[in-house]
Amino acid sequence: MTSNKDNTEINVGLEAKLKQKVTKLEAALKEKSKLEETYLNQLKYARADLENIQKNVQKRIDEGVTREKENLILQILTIAEEMDIVLDEARKAKNSILLEGMEMIRKKLWKVISCEGLCPIEAIGKPFDPNLHDAVQEVETCDHPVGMIVEEIKKGYLINGKVFRPCLVKVACSNPDSDKIEEENET
Repeated sequence: MTSNKDNTEINVGLEAKLKQKVTKLEAALKEKSKLEETYLNQLKYARADLENIQKNVQKRIDEGVTREKENLILQILTIAEEMDIVLDEARKAKNSILLEGMEMIRKKLWKVISCEGLCPIEAIGKPFDPNLHDAVQEVETCDHPVGMIVEEIKKGYLINGKVFRPCLVKVACSNPDSDKIEEENET
């Protein structure tokens, strides 16, 4: 009988030790799970930060490329506009050989510029738009409605749909003499 009693005591002691061990293991598992969750969250944040940095770097690269492209186009545009002036003078002088050669170069130059997304802004006969045009003078006239562009001083351009350089224009305003005539007709 003692042996049964001894076995029972041993079993109870062993069971208590096992329960203690299980409790310790469960606590360690919970701690490891929390640590794992913390690491996983840190990894997610690090990944999101990396993606944001990559997007920011790509945006800066794109902006730099665009800025440098616009600077180059501005330099080429100046040359192209000067070439247009020289061509006008060559037409007046009626130098056909010079005119032909210059015209070929001009066409190639404008083709290169337009392939980069540059296109002229149409101004004459259009209503004044402060987003596209810079008014340098108001012209009193009866021939055009108020706010209509009557003359283009310097051509304006869009690049990929954005204003690259606004047009310098003269805009129609009301003629004070026409207002007096209208007042006299009304009386």
